[in-house]
Amino acid sequence: MISVEELKPLRRLMIGHGALLIFVGGVIGFGFLFFLIGEISLWPIPGKIDYQMPGTYDAWRMAHMEAIVNGAIIWIGAAVLPHMPFTMVGLRRVVYGMLVIAWTIVIASAFDPIFPESRGLAVSDSLTNNIAFGLFYIGVGGVMILMAIIAWKALRPER
Repeated sequence: MISVEELKPLRRLMIGHGALLIFVGGVIGFGFLFFLIGEISLWPIPGKIDYQMPGTYDAWRMAHMEAIVNGAIIWIGAAVLPHMPFTMVGLRRVVYGMLVIAWTIVIASAFDPIFPESRGLAVSDSLTNNIAFGLFYIGVGGVMILMAIIAWKALRPER
């Protein structure tokens, strides 16, 4: 049995990255705000920049929420880590896998509001779209594999 003390560094890593992801969600949220109001301004700071942020409402909302949700999922992962049926080596792999998955999905989703035609849903002639596609490919494939492994290990009879 792995002690809670042994898991402390992994859990702190997850808590820190979860917080960073939620922070990135807030930064993206400012881009979303500036997109909505059609200028860059922060009351009570004087002045404004008359600039319409690129992208669409849906792209900004998705990028904003992807970061917040992925950060929260990493925090949930930190909370349930002591209950996962893995050795210490397996737990490290789960943690690093979750972090890679979260960051690739968040970075890929941030491409859509910033770069035109960069949703990352399929390969195209656009370099930024293909970068987003590659990141989503890693993230989505990774989450499917990781969740299948966790389910298999957790649901099989104990030995």
